[in-house]
Amino acid sequence: MGGNAIKVIIVDDSAVVRQVLSGLLNAASGITVMHAVANPLLAIERMKVQWPDVIVLDVEMPKMDGITFLRKIMAERPTPVVICSTLTEKGAQTSMEALAAGAVSIITKPRLDLKQFLHDSADELVSAVRAAAGARVGQPAQARASATAAAQLPAASAPAPVGLPPVTAKNNADVILPPADARPMTTTTERVVAIGTSTGGTQALEEVLMALPRVCPGIVIVQHMPEKFTAAFAARLDSVCAVRVKEAANNDRVLQGQVLIAPGGKHMLLRRNGAQYYVEVVDGPLVNRHRPSVDVLFRSAARAAGANALGVIMTGMGDDGAAGMLEMLKAGARTVAQDEASCVVYGMPKEAVKRGGVEKSVPLNAIYREILQQLG
Repeated sequence: MGGNAIKVIIVDDSAVVRQVLSGLLNAASGITVMHAVANPLLAIERMKVQWPDVIVLDVEMPKMDGITFLRKIMAERPTPVVICSTLTEKGAQTSMEALAAGAVSIITKPRLDLKQFLHDSADELVSAVRAAAGARVGQPAQARASATAAAQLPAASAPAPVGLPPVTAKNNADVILPPADARPMTTTTERVVAIGTSTGGTQALEEVLMALPRVCPGIVIVQHMPEKFTAAFAARLDSVCAVRVKEAANNDRVLQGQVLIAPGGKHMLLRRNGAQYYVEVVDGPLVNRHRPSVDVLFRSAARAAGANALGVIMTGMGDDGAAGMLEMLKAGARTVAQDEASCVVYGMPKEAVKRGGVEKSVPLNAIYREILQQLG
């Protein structure tokens, strides 16, 4: 077992899933599967001997369910957890509980053609594990909760360096819509906020949206998340926020006090009709290996809203949104990035800053104030 490798424990009651995931992860450079076990009780025994860098966790298991195990880990010693969940409504609801409890991301598995699906999703799986290995988890509340219990657990190994995902060809936003042109727009008093985020974004978005009052600018969001999961995510946010939150449908109006979240598996574009904004939800190829893509949303905001828009890029791995944020800035929009200290993964904001598309970086707890400034 390589000393610098990302050490992974797989916890899943399916022998097929354990076998396939172990093979795929062990075949990836810089990742080693320490153990693949059928339930959390077995995982706890293995983790007494050596603690992993990342846990890949099923949520529906006998003896101890994944949510109970996750909460135990986050209370005792916060560790990056990637949820491996079924593509079902029940799986989506349970996964939302897991994300709220501190998991950093979700990978999905169908009930049929499991082996082929997992092989086809190998790049996504490896990227999720690498992103998780570099994630900051359990901060700040969970870190405080873990202080008394940490002494009872084995010493952690140093975090492994996080490698880049396999280099494969990737599309940019050109495959969905052309860049903004220089023609002046008709003036309007309507303002809009476009937000893009990925790994760690579910918790970050909840913090931002819960801080907003009922009267706030219309908001459109791309959160990298699998198909079927965004509806459950939107419903959870709607239940805890003063603003209305819903999964976007084609031709939904962008309204004050309402948040539209792009559906998993679809791109979402901001459009304008006269003085009013609405969204278009479309199929199309992956952009930056994602659908929905932040770059697609940001480019559409540059085209449709220009100086009437605020772009916000938050925690996440990779560079999706960096090019689109620069386009928004050039179109006259305000642009803000979440700062490094408050990000779970400082990837997307870092790349946006590097490319010159960010006017300023602010902590997570200050983003809501930037949004409210859009009210004018």
